[in-house]
Amino acid sequence: MTTANPVQDVGEQVAESQPMGWVARTGLAARALVYLAMGWLAVLVAAGGRADVDQRGVLSEVLSRPMGAAVVAAMALGFGGYAVWRLSEAAFGVKGEDAAVPRVKSLARGLAYGVLAFGAVSLLAGTRASQSGEQTQLAGTVMQQTGGHWLVAAAGVIVAGVGVTMLYEGWSSAFMRCFGYLPQPRRRVIVWLGSVGTVSRGIVILVTGALIIVAAWTTQPDKAGGIDEAFRTLLDQPYGGLLVAALGCGLIVFGIYGLAEAVWRRVPDGQPA
Repeated sequence: MTTANPVQDVGEQVAESQPMGWVARTGLAARALVYLAMGWLAVLVAAGGRADVDQRGVLSEVLSRPMGAAVVAAMALGFGGYAVWRLSEAAFGVKGEDAAVPRVKSLARGLAYGVLAFGAVSLLAGTRASQSGEQTQLAGTVMQQTGGHWLVAAAGVIVAGVGVTMLYEGWSSAFMRCFGYLPQPRRRVIVWLGSVGTVSRGIVILVTGALIIVAAWTTQPDKAGGIDEAFRTLLDQPYGGLLVAALGCGLIVFGIYGLAEAVWRRVPDGQPA
């Protein structure tokens, strides 16, 4: 429907265009590759290896390999594409009376992957600071301000809430609304991949958020180290090696699901992405 705002009309056309669809699929594929590599690093750490099990750690590991710079550059473009797609959804692509929450989610995802794209470019430019170290430093700086502990705790609650949401989506198979058109045998495989992968991802994010809350409560900014700190903490628990290995395998499954999403994802008309 044409509106009285020509900018809105053009924005909606771009957000729903075929080129934007390909940009989105490229971003989904880049995200999937990161989770495949992150899961593999987690398995290696569970077996006694040393690595930063987060997005920056994955990019650093890739960068150290032959042709790594080209691969990281391609992934940076993919992250940037994913960010553009989500931001376009936040601005123009989600309609209806209940569009507020999907738009906020798209905005958050767009900003997060914009930061990840910037991080990839920074690595290519020679900046090697760890993601965990940056988050710890940021948490420490915020805690030094008036009310800073509450801000860090609020951030932890938000992150933990995202983890709980992922657990629900994985358990309920809510993601299958994007694959309803596929034949039943293929849908069964995607249900399994998406459920196992999303629940595993949700557990990791939930632990990450809980540790941020602990960091604020105990004034220990090193606990706010992100996904890498979550894996390190789990590794120190009884049967931690098995737990980290299992979650690593779950993230690998999520990466495989992400590749399927990049190929077959199709959002029904009138529903949020």
